[in-house]
Amino acid sequence: MQYLGETISLAVAMSWTVAALASEVGSRRLGVFVMNVWRMGVALLLSALLMWFVFGSPYPMYANGEAWLWLLASGVVGYFFGDWCLFNSYLTIGSRYGQLFMTLAPMFTALFAWILLGQVLSWNALLAMTVTLFGIAISVLGHGEHHTFSLQLPLKGILFGIGAGLGQGVGLVLSKIGLDAYTAAVPAAVLPSVENYLPFGANMVRCVSGLLCFSSFYAVMIRKRPDDPQTLCTSLHNRKGLLAMVIAVFSGPFLGVSMSLMAVQYTAAGIASTIMAMTPIIILLPSYYLFGQPITLKSVIGAVVSCIGVSLFFLL
Repeated sequence: MQYLGETISLAVAMSWTVAALASEVGSRRLGVFVMNVWRMGVALLLSALLMWFVFGSPYPMYANGEAWLWLLASGVVGYFFGDWCLFNSYLTIGSRYGQLFMTLAPMFTALFAWILLGQVLSWNALLAMTVTLFGIAISVLGHGEHHTFSLQLPLKGILFGIGAGLGQGVGLVLSKIGLDAYTAAVPAAVLPSVENYLPFGANMVRCVSGLLCFSSFYAVMIRKRPDDPQTLCTSLHNRKGLLAMVIAVFSGPFLGVSMSLMAVQYTAAGIASTIMAMTPIIILLPSYYLFGQPITLKSVIGAVVSCIGVSLFFLL
């Protein structure tokens, strides 16, 4: 089928849009910690079932201590810190702007790959960073008094958005280090048949880390606020919240990741990444109908410019 990879990439962008919208609904109904305890638990279960189907074992059997260490660290940074910031940004500024700030992730990935891996920080990467930041600035800045600029969004929400991009970017670099160690530990005779499935095993370790962190902080939160209405037990009666959580898990860490791996098998990675980065544009219309968030010319231009900035990371 012609343009199969491009079609799958577009489906990934739409899947992540659904995940963002469902995550906002779930976070508002269940709370950030309860939502993520359920989310990480379900994602871990699905990953374990996939490992069992592929490897005959419910855990990544070839991962050594070094791989576990880096991947657990990636889960702390990416799933716990990054997703905690992301879901709080959904509550503060909405999923539309939360996804806009996620376009910062490639910038942080490039910066920390330069710091931790010694990768070259090229001029086109710097250009891409500049364009991405300019697109976000268009969306969040407006005219203030005396011809100055002022923030059009709460500072708290902006900081959560930046934290989400930072966690995603740094987590990705740590994941690469862990995945390289994981791949090196697989016997050479086995590697060709399982290489495409190793990212799912790596993601499972990250889910373990995310679940442990969110569960621990949830336990602390409950002790400090025993009368909090948003608990794991009360969430069982919140059908709409649980449904939103399940949709977020399937369309995000499970289905979205799976299709993104498929996309790069049928088209160039740069093209696939560029199309998959269109979520901030795709989310504009559904966020208007679901949450009443107005679509302005400035928000459209900002989202488009940010996505162009992301594409420059892969196409230049």
